[in-house]
Amino acid sequence: MAFDRLEAMRAFCRIVEVGSFTKAAEALNVAKTTISGQLQGLESLLGVKLLHRTTRRVSPTTDGAAYYERARAVLDDLDELEASVAQSRSVARGRVRVEMPSPVGMCLIIPSLPDFTRLHPQIQLDIGCSERVVDLVQEGIDCALRGGPVTDPGLVCRQVGQMRFCLCASPTYLMNAAPLLNPDDLSQQQYLGFTFPGSGKAFIPVLQRGHASFRIEQVPTMRFNHGGAYISAGLAGLGVVSVPRAEAGPHFQAGTLVEVLPDWQMNGMPISLVYPYARHLSARVRVFADWAAELMANDPLWRLDA
Repeated sequence: MAFDRLEAMRAFCRIVEVGSFTKAAEALNVAKTTISGQLQGLESLLGVKLLHRTTRRVSPTTDGAAYYERARAVLDDLDELEASVAQSRSVARGRVRVEMPSPVGMCLIIPSLPDFTRLHPQIQLDIGCSERVVDLVQEGIDCALRGGPVTDPGLVCRQVGQMRFCLCASPTYLMNAAPLLNPDDLSQQQYLGFTFPGSGKAFIPVLQRGHASFRIEQVPTMRFNHGGAYISAGLAGLGVVSVPRAEAGPHFQAGTLVEVLPDWQMNGMPISLVYPYARHLSARVRVFADWAAELMANDPLWRLDA
């Protein structure tokens, strides 16, 4: 089989970005032996060693780092050229890898995907839903919907929505708990906390009513770092939880959760669309990004100005 220089360049760039032959092969959906062969062919063609290999990690040599920067730019330009041609035919196509918080995915994006696939049948989505902050470059992610402040200088950031929260508990819990009529009463409650996986940072809700505000900083009875487990704890009657309103809504309707302190508004979390500065925003990624932003803008539970 003839040596494909472009495919070898893609393989090399992905190895550098994820630091592993195995992960690069998985990201490109090829065999590890194929990746190794492409890298060997590229090193032979160039006459230089591109990678340092250890048992734990693969990293570029000095020549490899310089080659990566130029190769990445060439591949990005090529992808943009192909995307612009497809766009000129009014057809966006290809695979888009996107990450988002679980509530955004489960309550907003995924239920609306039939409309997206009808409009853009030639775009294939790889969607990851979790509460962790992923490294877009290292994991080969095209774009992400990210909750909270975005401080990474390597990311282009566009705020597109807001995740609204509320305090709630199960009817069984409230039946047996002390009265909960104002925020000070929370000290007499079983309050359940949430910590973000990876950073371990605690979510600190702030309640507001008019000019008054109250930070919920008491030590939680239990802590959780998974959104589904957290709301399950509330449903099980373990205590008071602060969860996304979009996630709690169906449980309010079913009567399995009850909103508490409804006259106090809880602080929201900004939702931003982010992608790496180092990459051009291809037509297929732009199509998904614009669709997701419009979806949030048209939903009162998620839009910025509601």
